[in-house]
Amino acid sequence: MHRSVHLPYFYVLIIGLSRTICLWYNFEVKNSLSWQVPFLYLAVGLGVAALAAAGYFSHELSTTRSEFASSTIAYEAKVHDFESQLTELNANLQSAVDLNARYAEELGSLVSTVSTFEKLSRTDKELLQKYSSVFFLSENFVPSLLVPIHTELLFKKDSNLQIHSNIKTQLENMMRNATAQGAPILVLSSYRSFGTQAGLKAGYSVTYGKGTANQFSADQGYSEHQLGSAVDFTTPSDNGNLDAFEKSPGFAWLQQHAHEYGFTLSYQKGNKFFQYEPWHWRFVGVQLATKLKNEGKTFYDLDQREINEYLVTIFD
Repeated sequence: MHRSVHLPYFYVLIIGLSRTICLWYNFEVKNSLSWQVPFLYLAVGLGVAALAAAGYFSHELSTTRSEFASSTIAYEAKVHDFESQLTELNANLQSAVDLNARYAEELGSLVSTVSTFEKLSRTDKELLQKYSSVFFLSENFVPSLLVPIHTELLFKKDSNLQIHSNIKTQLENMMRNATAQGAPILVLSSYRSFGTQAGLKAGYSVTYGKGTANQFSADQGYSEHQLGSAVDFTTPSDNGNLDAFEKSPGFAWLQQHAHEYGFTLSYQKGNKFFQYEPWHWRFVGVQLATKLKNEGKTFYDLDQREINEYLVTIFD
């Protein structure tokens, strides 16, 4: 710190200069003893003035530094306050972002749930039920949408066979691809109404006897054909002989590729419902058919509750 003075340094400078001029004048005019004396006093006066000026500027610099230091402290305090506010703002913003993300997730889940209910409401729940002597299908049940199978894919071109509309594309693509790969297959039978199945079973019972007929034909209300999602295949060369289908290239192709189109063999060897039917294939959806293929299981091996989980994706 500099020593304090009673008068501002600027005034000290003026007084010093004035005193020096007066001394010089008095010695120059009244005393002529020596010419060096005035210059001596002049030098002393100038020195005093210089010291006064130095003190003044030093004081001003010190004051400026103090003011700057005070301003810096105030600025740093404001910066710290701003940083605190910014941190709080960022925290609030992140909370809002997290909240919006949670709401978006909940909304997405709700939309997905609504979509699932909507799909289920438009899907016949009977499509994945076990109807071979387990569940009874009402005589009034008719699939929601039935459409004709393309004539070129029918064994009997004038038979006008029908299939569920949501299965038609998968069925026809599968059959055309099989034919393109050297394993032609044709549809011998598809949707049958309750009444048609009743007449068919009655005819078989008369021809073969009821006991024998029960081994290969379901009673009305228990046939998968009434669902509109099951088909019986044959080949162009077998002339509709179902027993010959097992040894055909078409059957071998279906065993390897049918699951890719959502179809599975309903009645394999050793099943407890009917005789072995290599020609009878049912649509259950790609996901379930693939599961059955990979695990070496049949549709009737699974619990109904597990099967029901695939109803919502049956047409995906």
